[in-house]
Amino acid sequence: MDFTLMATEKQALVLDFGGVISRTLFETHHITEEALGLAPGSLTWRGPFDPASDPLWVDMQENRITEREYWGTRIAEISSLFGERWEMSDFVRRARGDNPISTMRPEAVKAIDAAVAAGKRLAILSNELDLFYGTGFTSRFPLLSDFEVVIDATYTGILKPDPRAYALCLDALQLTADQCVFVDDQRRNIDGAKKAGMSTVHFDVRAPKQSYARALIKLGLSADMLDTV
Repeated sequence: MDFTLMATEKQALVLDFGGVISRTLFETHHITEEALGLAPGSLTWRGPFDPASDPLWVDMQENRITEREYWGTRIAEISSLFGERWEMSDFVRRARGDNPISTMRPEAVKAIDAAVAAGKRLAILSNELDLFYGTGFTSRFPLLSDFEVVIDATYTGILKPDPRAYALCLDALQLTADQCVFVDDQRRNIDGAKKAGMSTVHFDVRAPKQSYARALIKLGLSADMLDTV
């Protein structure tokens, strides 16, 4: 029996939330504009879908500003149109309306179902879950009940790619780094997970099905379940 192979068998899928489980705000401009009563095409910044349209996003990717600083600027721009000053959670609630489930990636639902069916464990490691979505907002996402561990820097104050963020998640799971597959759409967070010893998938928001396929394969599962997405 190969005990080395057994020791490194993947036991858990660790996911970022925004962009990985839910669609990015870049992808749902039409929903946001309708919800806020803005004219179609009012929101012109497109992040990874059109970097040339969004120099501020490029600054974030180059680590000149943080993700929180990026969104802080965007929310200030939008809320000023209404003569108000919103927090991120205010914006997300208004932008996503009363049906946040509609913003969930169908690929995420399929991959999570596949992991659960295979007896794999699930965790979320997020920099801003309740900060962005507001306390109680995520309780309206039924599939989150499948996650036994949720590490949210809203409360820990420890942001990825700080090594302590990954350690908190591993400690909660009581697993070693090489037993986990970590998925995130931000390169800096993937680099941090690699340094922590985790198997990783850099999630491409422009190709969610292919990204989840890679995650399932690294988890030792078949990606066939995604064929119906």
